[in-house]
Amino acid sequence: MNVSDISVPLGDGARVQVQRLSHGKGSGPVLVFLHESLGNIALWKQFPRRLAEATGLDALVYERQGYGASSDEPLPRPYDYLEQEGTVWLPRLLDALEIDKVILVGHSDGGSIALIAAAELGTRVKGLITMAAHTWADHLTLAGIRDMGRRYREEGIREKLMRHHGERTDSLFNAWQEVWLDEGFQQSLKFGPWLDAIQCPAMIIQGEDDEYGVPEQVTRIVEGIGSGATPVFMPETGHSPHLQQPDRVLSLICDFLRIEIGQKSAIYG
Repeated sequence: MNVSDISVPLGDGARVQVQRLSHGKGSGPVLVFLHESLGNIALWKQFPRRLAEATGLDALVYERQGYGASSDEPLPRPYDYLEQEGTVWLPRLLDALEIDKVILVGHSDGGSIALIAAAELGTRVKGLITMAAHTWADHLTLAGIRDMGRRYREEGIREKLMRHHGERTDSLFNAWQEVWLDEGFQQSLKFGPWLDAIQCPAMIIQGEDDEYGVPEQVTRIVEGIGSGATPVFMPETGHSPHLQQPDRVLSLICDFLRIEIGQKSAIYG
């Protein structure tokens, strides 16, 4: 598999860091990975490569503005930042790279953005997988964010994140924590219309021990999307199923894509 790292300009001074994993075939939809609230390319670890190898599909992993090696994001973070990522920046990135068909794989904040992007991009999205996506700030979400603030200060989280985000680490962390704890932002979260507009098959995954979200996050997303969505609750798993149970998640996604998409296309040969 060929691996290339590039910086992609998106207009308006924005630039994002991208890693592309290619089999050299150029057919089938591209797996697009959307990272969590404090993530970047490296923090996916080997999961994108393993999924690309298991499915035979090319993959795209990128860092949103303000993260890793991408350009700075405008601060303070606006209430509609999730919508901007799903309706403006991701479509621009796909257009810049001339990628037409995609399968979105989003974790946490990236899962929420994937829901919006799946609605915005319509038939360009052939499949949707979310892990620990959230559509409102429930009591576990808020408690987890507050506790992360303590851990950031007291347990060395800041130093670990600085390896990935450098001098912007404090700004990035504060932007995430402040917007999610802002009551105005919490009241602005309206995912109903986005969920209703999703047309592709979807698998909505959450760990049964997720410290950042109640089970109703999954059931409401599935109810909003309708019959095309499948809920998956993983036992003995927390907020990061792809890191805590990678083999199980890989198997679930491969089965989902084979059943829901493989029968309708030639991606599995």
